[in-house]
Amino acid sequence: MAENLNYAASDSKCGGDDGKLKDENTANCDKYGRLYNWATAMKACPSSWHIPSNAEWDKLMRYVDGDSGTSSPYSSLTAGKSLKAAGGWNEYNKSSGSGTDAYKFTALPGGSYSGGSFSGIGNYGYWWSASEKSTNYAYGRLITYSYDKASWGYGNKRFLFSVRCLKD
Repeated sequence: MAENLNYAASDSKCGGDDGKLKDENTANCDKYGRLYNWATAMKACPSSWHIPSNAEWDKLMRYVDGDSGTSSPYSSLTAGKSLKAAGGWNEYNKSSGSGTDAYKFTALPGGSYSGGSFSGIGNYGYWWSASEKSTNYAYGRLITYSYDKASWGYGNKRFLFSVRCLKD
């Protein structure tokens, strides 16, 4: 999909605004999509779509980089710039945090939700992967306003992050 998922499932939330970190802002769902815990994310994609695995995220990042390696999970020093939307990202050090959207991926910074508060809206996007690290943690991909890279990490499955669905 060329946008963050915005399916109103239980255990999903709309990102909050700065200064009101505990309050949802439904208008942000239209812009950034909803945030989901991992269990909900695994069921949220429409029929014939799924959450990408680490290998599928790696394939996207490698395609953007022109890299033919095999390490997984894969971080890219440059893919973030090409995958970020051309607008909608906060500035960093008086420079635009937005990207070129060269591949029409249109990544937008929906931030996250954990510990009862929203954070990072406008600054970073974190997208779930279908790949688990352990019983309590799953992998994801991170793009921030302050760098051109796209990296991987893992988060507690109870945290809420953005979702991208991939056609089966």
